Amino acid sequence: MKRQLSRRLADGLGVFSISLGTVQLAAPGALNRLIGARDDPRTRALQRWAGGARELTAGVGLESRRKPAAWLWTRVAGDALDLGMLAALRDRARDTGARRRATVATAAVAGVAVADVVAAVMTSRDGDRAPVEATGRITVNRPVAEVYAAWRELENLPRVLSHLESVRPLGEGRTRWRARGPAGVDVEWDAEITSEEACEHLEWRSVGEAAVRNSGRVEFRPAPGGRGTEIRVHLSFDPPAGKLGAAVAKLFGAEPNQQIRDDLRRLKQTLEIGEVVRSV
Repeated sequence: MKRQLSRRLADGLGVFSISLGTVQLAAPGALNRLIGARDDPRTRALQRWAGGARELTAGVGLESRRKPAAWLWTRVAGDALDLGMLAALRDRARDTGARRRATVATAAVAGVAVADVVAAVMTSRDGDRAPVEATGRITVNRPVAEVYAAWRELENLPRVLSHLESVRPLGEGRTRWRARGPAGVDVEWDAEITSEEACEHLEWRSVGEAAVRNSGRVEFRPAPGGRGTEIRVHLSFDPPAGKLGAAVAKLFGAEPNQQIRDDLRRLKQTLEIGEVVRSV
């Protein structure tokens, strides 16, 4: 739960950073007037390059989800610079209106700084581990209702998804998933369906103290030209640290997207011809 919270917070700060950086680059004069700063070529340049470029770079870095802790600490350092600049601006303000605007801007930046520090600390504790993502799509020459029904029987998924060994119903909408990793390492977790629309989509996620936090979504759409059903899949596994995490990551091999595409081809063969065609 904490890992998911830190990731969502980092993602939100990434969007905020990109938005603010874009405004600073596109309308530095308006921002200068908003915070009570003198609007001249020098302060506009500072808004663009000392502020906007920095925010945009940090935002893009956070959205990439690569080394989020480093980008968040970059934002914290930038917040400190901004707070110092605003304090000086407030002290030098020549009228009450400019001083008031600088004070409001300082409070806003301080609030963002708190969020940046919290996110940076939480993400640093998580160790900057990146989730294993796998996406794929395929067209199956069978009706949507039939394809959906086949996938909805979650117990059948191990026949298609090669990283799974078994999916066992527990009742009340929950299932127990089991995967066998390298060197005989077994990984188990409980999951529940979080969203479902018959013949349209199905979503699930791990619950409780899962050894492997994960989630998935599969969509079913009529294929163009009456060619059956288009399946779109997105899986996300969040491996823990240490040897267990390394084993889980290896479940997907070097290229998880390729593996999910191979899995989908097995599903296509199973539904269209009743068996998986194996090359000799």
